Amino acid sequence: MTRSFSARHHSAQPAPARDARLSTLRLAPDSLGFALDAAAQAVGAVRAGTALPAALAAVRAKGTAASIALARGAMQDIAYRTLRRLGTADWLMTKLVRKPPPPHVSHLLACALSLLLDESYPAHTVVDQAVNSIGARREMAFARGLVNAVLRTFVRERETLLASAAADPVARWNYPRWWIDAVTRAWPERWEQILTAGNCAGPLTLRVNARRSTVAAYLETLRAADVEAKQIGAHAVQLAAAMPVERIPGFADGIVSVQDAGAQLAAEWLSARDGMRVLDACAAPGGKTGHVLELADVSLVALESDAARAVRIGENLERLNLHAEVRVGDAGAPAMWHDGIPFDRILADVPCSASGIVRRHPDIRWLRRPDDVAALAREQQRIVDALWPLLAPGGELLYATCSIFPEEGEAQAERFERVHKDAVRLDAPGQLAPVSAGATDASSVLPTAGMRAAERTESDIDHDGFFYARFQKR
Repeated sequence: MTRSFSARHHSAQPAPARDARLSTLRLAPDSLGFALDAAAQAVGAVRAGTALPAALAAVRAKGTAASIALARGAMQDIAYRTLRRLGTADWLMTKLVRKPPPPHVSHLLACALSLLLDESYPAHTVVDQAVNSIGARREMAFARGLVNAVLRTFVRERETLLASAAADPVARWNYPRWWIDAVTRAWPERWEQILTAGNCAGPLTLRVNARRSTVAAYLETLRAADVEAKQIGAHAVQLAAAMPVERIPGFADGIVSVQDAGAQLAAEWLSARDGMRVLDACAAPGGKTGHVLELADVSLVALESDAARAVRIGENLERLNLHAEVRVGDAGAPAMWHDGIPFDRILADVPCSASGIVRRHPDIRWLRRPDDVAALAREQQRIVDALWPLLAPGGELLYATCSIFPEEGEAQAERFERVHKDAVRLDAPGQLAPVSAGATDASSVLPTAGMRAAERTESDIDHDGFFYARFQKR
């Protein structure tokens, strides 16, 4: 097996007998080597088609509570970093390794290279811990020399290698080539900024519960707790540094929720008023449901097709001390769940590519396939066409996606207006590009037909990528 692959300038040889003992050693749970091994397992699962949160949960389930508690933060950080750097890491491995190594070795090298790319740890520490990590697995101990050679070669030739990598689009931008091409076609003047923003980790943004507090009062609470934060939206507060939710003042009591500032625009633009009947279609996990209920006393039906995910709606509402009627059903097949009573407002936050939230979910770019966008566009059409008859005359439907692809945004809005003659398109934010901290400006709003004419304060906030279109029934 050791002859099936080799590092450039190095032929992998069986480890000396004195080093074989390392394969029987257990890695300390608080070591970087332990976290690298766990992150490599998660990255491998993503490559096989599993979403990163589920992949990390599966890895955590294999360990003891004590070991996972020590490693959880580091393994998660490494996995997310790796998926933001996967294009570059894969390109480097094609240059530094003559033949593909076994999968786990490849995944661990990708994780270690990503740490070296970000310079988040001293280079010698990453190399040492990666070698220890692979050596701790008896069946992989033979690859210690390979891992050591690949990482040391990168450290030594870093500048030359990265200059060459910049000529390869996937290695430079860290997205599949089809994704890069799609963004370039859609936004020829903004594509570099959009791709760059998607590679920056999103900030921790909170939504202040308007029933329980105000942004000004909550900022005082944070100041008293020595937590630095600022207001970035009508109900949005951005923390200067992320922290576990259990440490966020007021979270357990329902005073605040975690929600991106762009996502908070959904409830605000839905503009539900007291006494209205509202449908939140595709509602799980319930963030927008909770926000609608925080802003108005309405009778709200929260619909979700996945029974397991529907449970999360109730859990989130319980923390907020709010209530909605949660129904399980297909939004595109109302006959199975609708009671015949029309709605005054419908929020159609439809399934989409999630291309606008890749800075928070970097695995999405590697899980999506080129034909997914067209398939999702057809599903979006099916859902909104089925929901429109449920709206009362004079009522409003807000179409929302967390996508940056026009096929799921402006093209859908134009088709809907063309097909439904009783639909009047109203002002709405339109297409919002993902914006990174420190780079927010008016250019974050991309030109689409549905933008309101007034000054767009949405352009001044740090947010993910979203599309909003609003229609009133004649």
